[in-house]
Amino acid sequence: MSFLVLFLLSLAPLFHSSSPLPYPYNTSFHIDCGSSTPSTDSYNISWLPDKFFTGGSTSVVSEPLHFHLQHEKTLRYFPLSSGKKNCYNIPLPAGRYYIRTFTVYDNYDGKSHSPSFDASVEGTLVFSWRSPWPESLTRDGAYSDLFAFVKDGQLDLCFYSIATNPPVIASLEVVQIDPLSYNSAQTGDSYILVNYGRLSPGSSQWGPGFTSDPDAFGRSWQSDSDYRAGKSESAKVITTKEKITGTEKAPNYFPMKLYQSAVTIEGRLEYELPVDAKLDYLLWFHFAEIDSTVKKAGERVFDVLVNDKNVSRVDILKEVGSFAAYSLNYTEKNLSSSVLNVKLSPVAGAPLICGLENYAMVPADLATVPEQVVAMKALKDSLCVPDRMGWNGDPCAPTDWDAWEGVTCHTNKNGTGLVITQIELGSQGLKGYISEQISLLSNLINLNLSTNSLDGTLPIGLGLKSLARLDLSDNQFSGSIPESLTSSNLQLVRLNNNLLEGRVPEELYSVGVHGGTIDLSGNKGLCGVPPLPDCPLFWENGRLSKGGKIAIGLSCFLFVAVLLLVIYLFCIRRGRNDYDFGLPSDLISVAAKRNRYQRQKSLMLLEMESQHAKGLPSVPLNPH
Repeated sequence: MSFLVLFLLSLAPLFHSSSPLPYPYNTSFHIDCGSSTPSTDSYNISWLPDKFFTGGSTSVVSEPLHFHLQHEKTLRYFPLSSGKKNCYNIPLPAGRYYIRTFTVYDNYDGKSHSPSFDASVEGTLVFSWRSPWPESLTRDGAYSDLFAFVKDGQLDLCFYSIATNPPVIASLEVVQIDPLSYNSAQTGDSYILVNYGRLSPGSSQWGPGFTSDPDAFGRSWQSDSDYRAGKSESAKVITTKEKITGTEKAPNYFPMKLYQSAVTIEGRLEYELPVDAKLDYLLWFHFAEIDSTVKKAGERVFDVLVNDKNVSRVDILKEVGSFAAYSLNYTEKNLSSSVLNVKLSPVAGAPLICGLENYAMVPADLATVPEQVVAMKALKDSLCVPDRMGWNGDPCAPTDWDAWEGVTCHTNKNGTGLVITQIELGSQGLKGYISEQISLLSNLINLNLSTNSLDGTLPIGLGLKSLARLDLSDNQFSGSIPESLTSSNLQLVRLNNNLLEGRVPEELYSVGVHGGTIDLSGNKGLCGVPPLPDCPLFWENGRLSKGGKIAIGLSCFLFVAVLLLVIYLFCIRRGRNDYDFGLPSDLISVAAKRNRYQRQKSLMLLEMESQHAKGLPSVPLNPH
């Protein structure tokens, strides 16, 4: 899809750029791309030095004096050495944003060749620049703007090189706006509104960036004179300084100045707006009866026709009265031509219009599912993917572009997002390790990281059921092969020429037995399956094996059991037979007397035996 790049605001060097904050929203960024220093313009808008970019280089336009505004003189360009895809990634709270870029070439590189490139917002293609640019655009540059929702806390504005052309950007402005603006309650938040014309009939170019006239959203408005068709070129301009009621109100905050000028003509008023085919276009019409000679309803009545279809009959006084703002909108579906025709056809009196906006309703492209974005960004960091590969922004979106280099994506089963199915990064000079977040790539079929300088252990997260082909050969991976790999549906496994060690899971080795391919050679520490050596009984990977740990555990259990048995036999059972307790004092006294009597008796018996041995008559012990 090729979008028209607007150069409606191509006279930028003649005016000043600013973008006041819209009430009540207060998030905004004004980035001077290519500049290394902050600055403040005459409207007290602070411009940040260049930041939030993923790569590229800086330069200055070839004729700086031709540009009066500092943020239009410097630029950032993205050579092919930075990769084919580069981005500005700006942290933002979720909401709706007005995004405006200033793009200029002005032969900054001395090659006299304006570049071809595409630009996307939140993974959706929004601008296409094709060489050669019109001369005025090449020299003066152009502002382009749109409205987009940011839902994930970060705005991704990305540029994609066509051939070897380096994309360019001179400034970037992001302003938070009312999320209900421009009928989003009906159209939803899945569209990006790309500006294809914001006209203020009867006025010169005005608004932030061009005059001191304010616009709460930061919108700039331009004259309608270049877009009037046929006899409408001679339309009459009318203006007023009277206050217009109904302006500066939520959710669109249309400025009062828009309704203080108008064009009118006796007969039909006609516009031709350049567009791209096969898109829907949202048209906003702005009216106010600022001609005091029109006194009552019915005096000015006209029909609004879009591509000759009558979409509304307008009687401004009947709707809102005099000096009051009145707007209506209409969506032209699936436009088949490159010109959108708008006519105001009189019914009574002369038609009148104060403003006309035309936005392409670009449907948001499919994006990579959030958890897989997390996984891929983690892999980008852990694998130390070089800048030249352009791993920036969404890994798979926009779908009109190629995915990240070496990455293949497909739509998920329910058609709501994109998923990664293949990563081919063999021989890319990678020097990191595999992040555990790889477990989030639940649709990954093929992973090839062979012939790099990756190290560390193989993460458990590699055990993806979807994985059919795994090639990690010729790296420096260490440690054991995770058991989780046995849960995959692997048909090819190449882990050869690494530093892996330990027992190879038999289920993994069976890949080769069942017709697949497995190569584990060149890992001196692997064991357990043919033709590898047997694993030591109790020693593996420089430490106790699982069997060794079990044996030691059983031995410790038996030792403790025996010890407890001994304690039981020698302490507890013995204690039951040995009564070791104190006796009462009276029993102790009786026992002591009995012991003395026994000792005396023993002495007498010894003496009698001695006398008998000498032949003396024996004396009875008890003469009684």
